[in-house]
This record gives sequence, C-alpha cells and structure tokens, in this order.
Amino acid sequence: MQMLGTFLNGYMHATAGREYDDAVAGHNPDSALRLVVVDREIVAEDENVAALTLASPTGEQLPTWHPGCHLDLHLPSGRRRQYSLCGDPSDRSCYRIAVRRIPTGAGGSIEMHALEPGTEVTVRGPRNGFPFVAEGSALFVAGGIGITPIIAMVRAARILGMDWQFVYCGRSRDTMPFLDEIESWESDRVFVRTDDVYGYPTEGELLERAPAGGAVYCCGPTPMLDAVRRDFGQCPATALHFERFGPPPILDGTPFEVQLISSGDVLDVAADASVLTAVKERKPNIAYSCQQGFCGTCKVRVLSGEPEHLESRLTPEEQRDHMLICVSRARSGRLVLDL
Repeated sequence: MQMLGTFLNGYMHATAGREYDDAVAGHNPDSALRLVVVDREIVAEDENVAALTLASPTGEQLPTWHPGCHLDLHLPSGRRRQYSLCGDPSDRSCYRIAVRRIPTGAGGSIEMHALEPGTEVTVRGPRNGFPFVAEGSALFVAGGIGITPIIAMVRAARILGMDWQFVYCGRSRDTMPFLDEIESWESDRVFVRTDDVYGYPTEGELLERAPAGGAVYCCGPTPMLDAVRRDFGQCPATALHFERFGPPPILDGTPFEVQLISSGDVLDVAADASVLTAVKERKPNIAYSCQQGFCGTCKVRVLSGEPEHLESRLTPEEQRDHMLICVSRARSGRLVLDL
C-alpha cells in the first residue's frame, strides 16, 4: 500500500493540471503485448460479471498504469474490445479487468466470459481516456460495470488521504461486482444505491454528495451520464470527468451515404446513426472498440468526400484522408471508404 501511495503521489504531481500524455506511462500504448489469462473469478452474485487476471507468459513485469486506464483486447475471433483496469497499479506482475456478460450484445462479452486460464490474448495499452488527478475533494459515481475504472480511483483516493464520497448504483445488489470490498470501506463515505430499493434517481440526487470546489468522476450507462451532466451545473463541484459505455448520442445530424470501395455497395447513414452502425450491418467483423473516437481502432481511409471529424485522436495530417467511423460523419452527401 505504501508503494502504491508513493507511485500515485509521483504520478499525480507530474500530471496535475494538464492533459494526459502517453509518455507519462513510459510505454507506447500502441505496441502489442501477448498476455495469458492466469485466473478467472465470478465477482457478482448473478454470475454475469467475470474478473480476468492477465499476465506475461514469461513472467515479465507489465507496463505501469494508473486509475482510469484501460486495455484494448484483440480477441481470438478478431473482435477488439476495451476494458478498464480494476486491479492494483503497484502490482506489475498482472492486469485485472472485469466484464459483464451481455447475451444480446455484439458477442465480445460472451467471448470474454469463455476465456479460460491458459488462453493467450493480444493486448494494446494501457491507455487513458478517463484520467484521474488526486487533488482536493471528489465524488465518485459508478453505475453497474462502470465500477471498473472507478474502484481503482477510490482506492487511490483512500490511500492518498483525499476527501472523497462514493455513490455506487445498480439494479439490485446481486448485479453489482466488488460489493464485499466496497462495503468494507468507510460507511459514511459510501452509498450503495439500488433501483429495487430506492427507485430510479430523482433530479440532482446522484450529485447530492458533490464537494464544493471539487471534482466529480462518473462512469456508467448513458441515462446515468445524461443525468449527471444535466444536473452538474446546479451542484457545488467545479470539474466533471466521465467515461461512457457506448457511443455518444448524435444530435442535429443529417443523413448521408457511404460507399464501400471493395463491393461498390452504397449504404444509407441515418441522421441519428454512426457510419460504424451502417457498415456493421454489411461487414459485421469490422474492427472497432471504444465507439467514442479516441482509441483509433476504426480508422478508415477516405477515398472521396469530406468527413466531419468529431474526434480528437487523429492528427491534422491523418484527417486529410482518414476518419474514425465510430463518431465522425460527413460534410458532403457521400463518402467513399476504403472498405
């Protein structure tokens, strides 16, 4: 614990007040790591959340990470998915992630749950789109599997002696992972809130513990994020950091077309849909991951047409002839893509 506190203090001092820089980690997050599953544990009573521990097959130490970081996993099927690290940053012998099984999803969570100890996977990262800076006071809000990045942040806040509060939401207790650990923490700082007991949160309720002049960190389903963002202006906190599970909603969009050069097929992209959504219907194995425009997995070359770039990952040079199809759209009526 003392080692973790020393690491976190050094990292937070280096990064406070600035944007996250990959160089801080001392590791290129785009380089591939070959890891092996060394442990699989069910961590929710409904048995739908599995925690997987990954390690180097040769026993080497893994690149450093900090709360909020995630891994890009390249699964045996070719799918690429992102999962937040929820283990101990001071333990460089392994990484730990947790995955909720979604039977009606695109198949990634089911494949993850099927991974057994001894299975090798390719990993890129750690990388961070949800940086945590341990200064002042903070409220942490997690919904369901959104606990994975938040739990590492709260552990760090406890170790560093921050003034913190934590609201953990879920449909019912049996769906919520890591409850045993969380309920062993300071009871006056932790509120475990289930819909089956308290009903759906009312306006402003999730931010009732927000500290004056402090920060709010939130990760969970879209309705939770929408509520926190809507009510944040009425709470006393001054900084909001969040990570969403899926793509952001498309507002005020207009329909357009994309043409796939390999087949000549022309696909309609609806006003409220992403290019990725349209392409997946024709190419279900298309590579994608974050659906938020920062991981770069869905980068595609644009052969004709003018993209509307709604991401921050690509450089100006890359934006001239590439786009991230999970969020970016079209300024022209048709885009021709190298797909």
